[in-house]
Amino acid sequence: MTTQAVLDALRKHPFVQGFEAPQVDKLAALAKEVRFDPDQIIFREGDECSEFYLIVSGRVGLEIAAPNRTFRVETLAAGDELGWSAILAGKGKHFQARVLAPVEALAFEGPDLMALCRADPALGLNLMIALLGVVSERLQFTRLQVLDTYWPAAKMAGA
Repeated sequence: MTTQAVLDALRKHPFVQGFEAPQVDKLAALAKEVRFDPDQIIFREGDECSEFYLIVSGRVGLEIAAPNRTFRVETLAAGDELGWSAILAGKGKHFQARVLAPVEALAFEGPDLMALCRADPALGLNLMIALLGVVSERLQFTRLQVLDTYWPAAKMAGA
């Protein structure tokens, strides 16, 4: 992607819809295009991957790897975000990310995003609000999965 193509892709991504145009331009200056092939592991649970991704196309499965089995927790696609914990430098990933269909994404180094937040507090506030939205959605999705899995048993037990 050219610099203009990166900017255009970023402007279309739902993650930045609440940002002002100059803030999106600053983010675009930090973005790099990345591609991943099917079945490629982007990061594993516990890895300290420093990149945050905005998915432009393709699909990624968020998984929990257990001995002899992998559980898919969620499937992400174009318009979704991946690797939000990269902003929390030094913290491990909570899931494994496996490519299900060829992925094109915009990648941002977590430390660079934090530096930008410190340099531009208004942009930092918008970024943190957007990231909290991502975390909140993931928690809600997981909550609903737990309810779906355990509700029939809990209902039969009289809960």
